[in-house]
Amino acid sequence: MGVVNVTPDSFSDGGRWFDEDAAVRHGLELVRQGADIVDVGGESTRPGATRVSLEEELARVTPVIRRLAAEGVTVSVDTMRAEVAQAALEAGAKLVNDVSGGLADPQMARVVAAYGVPYVVMHWRGHSHDMDSRAVYTDVVTEVREELAKRVALVLAEGVAEEQIVLDPGLGFAKRPEHNWSLLAGMGRLAELGYPLLIGASRKRFLGRLLAGPDGSPRPFSECDDATAAVTAIAAHAGAWCVRVHQVSANADAVRVAAAWRRAGDAT
Repeated sequence: MGVVNVTPDSFSDGGRWFDEDAAVRHGLELVRQGADIVDVGGESTRPGATRVSLEEELARVTPVIRRLAAEGVTVSVDTMRAEVAQAALEAGAKLVNDVSGGLADPQMARVVAAYGVPYVVMHWRGHSHDMDSRAVYTDVVTEVREELAKRVALVLAEGVAEEQIVLDPGLGFAKRPEHNWSLLAGMGRLAELGYPLLIGASRKRFLGRLLAGPDGSPRPFSECDDATAAVTAIAAHAGAWCVRVHQVSANADAVRVAAAWRRAGDAT
């Protein structure tokens, strides 16, 4: 899954694809690099970000999705709003990626159920302006698993079918670096819930901190793509359904390497 942020303030590439034409060109380039899905979002969810209006989010994403879908691209919409999800689906999107897992908008599950599309339910504890204060866990893998299971039960009760659901542990969302690493190591336990897993580690702060320079300064977001590809290989080998990334080529290669590794392991 390649990322197209139609925003001026996303943490890694804010503003680069804010123009509609630039966003469409970038989406098509991600497909050429090997993306199976292009994820279009119009609202930054970086820590500390404030929400944009419904009208602004619609204006940002709808025309980009319509044009990419017209080119035959499989598009997902990255949104927490049911109205944006519905408009995106009408414009040609085929998947809804909701970082709030339905908590931000109680109508979201009903929209997803009505359209019958895949629905990414992410682990989430609150909006960006205060999510860091919610990163408190005793056993992060157990707690994330339990909270995701509760979210799944609620969206199923709203009519979403089990085969529509994809789970995302929400790396970086109300998570400290040690929480992110524990969740990556604990993917097998999350997969026991019985749903495909999406992993979104691309360019996130925990990678920049891991790769900090001698003075302790985190590596810039845009210089964490090699580390992202390493995480992609780990996630793919562990059985992830999809990885969400900003740069596709190296990550597509990492998936191929992991697949070959798995095949060799199955044959021995």
